[in-house]
Amino acid sequence: MGELGSRVGIVPALAFAVIVSLVCALTALLVWERSFSGIGAALHEPAWLWIGGVMSVFIVFAITVGPPRIGVAATIGSVIAGNLVAAALIDRFGLLGVKQTALNSPRILGLVLLAVGAALTLRR
Repeated sequence: MGELGSRVGIVPALAFAVIVSLVCALTALLVWERSFSGIGAALHEPAWLWIGGVMSVFIVFAITVGPPRIGVAATIGSVIAGNLVAAALIDRFGLLGVKQTALNSPRILGLVLLAVGAALTLRR
C-alpha cells in the first residue's frame, strides 16, 4: 500500500483498497451465504456497531502512509501494537458491549513488550 500510495497518491490508493476490499467481501458473502441479506441485517443494527468498518479505513490509511516514511516493519509493528492496546482497553472497561476482562500483570507486560518492539523498529 505504501508503494501504491507513493505512485498514485494516498487518497486514491486508500479508495482503491477499500473498493477492492468491498468486491472481495461481496464475493465472499455470495459464496458462503448465497445472498446479500446479511448486509440488510447489518444496516438494522445500531450504528456504533459499524465502528469496525470505519477503523479499517484508518488501518489501511496507516499502512499506506507509514511504509515510505518509517518502513514496513515499523508500520506493521505500530499498527499491531496500537490495535492490541486498544483491544486491551476495550476488554478492561467492557466497552462496545464486550465482557470486562481484567488487565493483569502478564497482559500489561505483553503490551509493554509489544510497544518496546514497535519502538525498536522505528530506529534505523
